[in-house]
Amino acid sequence: MSIKKQYLKSKPQVKVTFEIEKQDAQDAQCIVLLSEHNNWVPIELQKFKNGKFKVVENISLEDRDGFQFIYKATATDGHEFTLIPDDADSYVDNGITDGGKNAVLAIKP
Repeated sequence: MSIKKQYLKSKPQVKVTFEIEKQDAQDAQCIVLLSEHNNWVPIELQKFKNGKFKVVENISLEDRDGFQFIYKATATDGHEFTLIPDDADSYVDNGITDGGKNAVLAIKP
């Protein structure tokens, strides 16, 4: 999994690329990004022929220093599971009693 940040010079935004390699996707058929930056509305990652998933989001720098996020994946059999990137800036308790974590991405330059 990889997360790339590119700060835009023309706008107070950061272009964030979220990528999940085939081996990290665990044979997922579909993966969505669930994120605090858009009130947890699912954003579907595009699946490529090589098995990689990717989405690019432009995120405003004006109202936040960072945000929490996770990936929710759906396997071919319909089973849903959560993916947490290993390269996030930090991790926080997800607030659910399962002991899970949310990834945190810091975006202030």
